[in-house]
Amino acid sequence: MEEYEVIVRKNVSVPMRDGVPLAADLYLPARDGKVVEGAFPAVLERTPYDKDGKFGEGRYFARHGYVAVMQDVRGRFESEGEWYPFAKEAPDGYDTVEWIAGQPWSDGKVGTIGGSYCGSDQSALATLDPPHLGAMVVAVGTSNYHTSSMRQNGALELRFMVYTFLMATTSREALADPGLAAALQDDFGRIGEWLTRLPYKKGSSALRFLPSYEQWLMDILGEGEFNDYWKQRGYAIDEYYAEHADVPTIYLGGWYDSYARGTTASYMALSRAKKSPQHLLMGPWTHGGWGVSFAGDVDFGVDVVLDDYNGIRRRWFDRWLKGIDNGVDKKPPVRYFVMGNGDGRKDRNGRLAHLGVWRSAKDWPLPGTRFTPCYLHADGTLGSELPGAAEPSRYSFDPRDPVPTIGGCLSAAEMVMPAGGHDQRGGRRFYGCVDGLPLAARSDVLVFETPELEEDVEVTGPLAVQLWASSSAVDTDFTAKLIDVHPPNPDFPRGFEQNITDSIIRGRYRNGREEPELMEPGEVYPFEIVMYPTSNLFKRGHRIRLDISSSNFPRFDVNPNTGGEMGRDRRIVVAENAVYHDAEHPSHIVLPIIPAGGGE
Repeated sequence: MEEYEVIVRKNVSVPMRDGVPLAADLYLPARDGKVVEGAFPAVLERTPYDKDGKFGEGRYFARHGYVAVMQDVRGRFESEGEWYPFAKEAPDGYDTVEWIAGQPWSDGKVGTIGGSYCGSDQSALATLDPPHLGAMVVAVGTSNYHTSSMRQNGALELRFMVYTFLMATTSREALADPGLAAALQDDFGRIGEWLTRLPYKKGSSALRFLPSYEQWLMDILGEGEFNDYWKQRGYAIDEYYAEHADVPTIYLGGWYDSYARGTTASYMALSRAKKSPQHLLMGPWTHGGWGVSFAGDVDFGVDVVLDDYNGIRRRWFDRWLKGIDNGVDKKPPVRYFVMGNGDGRKDRNGRLAHLGVWRSAKDWPLPGTRFTPCYLHADGTLGSELPGAAEPSRYSFDPRDPVPTIGGCLSAAEMVMPAGGHDQRGGRRFYGCVDGLPLAARSDVLVFETPELEEDVEVTGPLAVQLWASSSAVDTDFTAKLIDVHPPNPDFPRGFEQNITDSIIRGRYRNGREEPELMEPGEVYPFEIVMYPTSNLFKRGHRIRLDISSSNFPRFDVNPNTGGEMGRDRRIVVAENAVYHDAEHPSHIVLPIIPAGGGE
């Protein structure tokens, strides 16, 4: 296939419907130093992270016969207007797609790319169904920021507080004012200290000089209910699935990514609702980590590295924008990585060799999945037998001493919460850890685990914990964490307690996210803790463990247990919490177990 030279046109003005101009760089196919005459399909990426950093992608697609359009979103870098995350991405994205289609170098077909914010803003614009949108590759994007990603079952993911301070350092105002830039950088450098000063008080940081940034932080901290704020197109893609463009789409995500739940949710809904091909690609990656073989302290082997990421996207567009019969539409729609067939020793970089294998399937969840309950027992075991009569397991939850975050589905906050798989033992590199002891040693962490497995068990798909619990407080949280307990070996003489997935639920939202309902102290309630999906092989000799507690900080904001306004209440109450595991209250985790060879 012919490769072109590339000519770049910088900061082309793209008018929005409200008159605000957004800046875009155009990468055009060229030959002999001149733009090639004729019309080409276009590839669009809209980013808040500086379109100049998209130089490589722009040149790649232009060389392969596309006009690449790299655009700063509203209020960022060279684009005018006010940046308030996600608020204008749907109409701005629609207007940009249709502007592209009207240009003389366009053949009227537009594909979109991008990950994280740039993945979510693709989905936002798609809810308005632009006539000239032809295909999408949505990497690590959301389906609903309130369901999972920004909030999760009512709790706030504090990485977005970190994100606010980080993005402020590259605001248009900071780039124009060195003094302001220094103040914002100083605040960001102290982000760990800011997390200890919650609730955040408006006007207390240099964010006060960036009203839209600070207001956004105040809004996401305080807007707990799933209300009209969260139902905007830029936040709640799934509220607009019926209106969503019916175009061929790849959804790409990772088991240790902060958008794993949203990625699979969009695939499941749209693969059933739309006629166009929808594909799902899930690897063992952290957020955007498909270029390396590891996630945290766990390695999965070189086969997990997507060293042809641009090629994957280009071939998708070649098929659906250029009409080239290259076979991508004939592949199984679901490709996923099953973690866990390694020997559990250290690799040359000191990481746990967990490894794994790629598989394909016709759908997600996998056909033939056995959704199997594993019950919590008073003696700390986890198993298939229903519990009998038993007293509940009780613990004190003190918001002043939350359980520290050690790994998980995280992003944009590596300096205070390293993402990925980690041994669940403390250490100075983990924020809030005051010792090197296992989290399981804490009095406020309940541990339930199976005996050593007599055979391999593959867990692949969505997971949820059905918990019966009570509290002395009118509001509190319950957390759940699934762990693969590796047996000891010469490299890990204590074994390795690898976090697989986790989640949380806020008590006031146990009956739904729209209408909060405080608890009656001492009354037993059912809670459903929806976890992030995963795919892991628990090998023979390992144990499957479920940890239950009431905090995971700073991954999630800490519930003060008062029942007051979240994000603003300055009081705290120690909660006496109880988890029930008896015949009347059979708390359990539902594991999506795959028969041997399943999913192929």
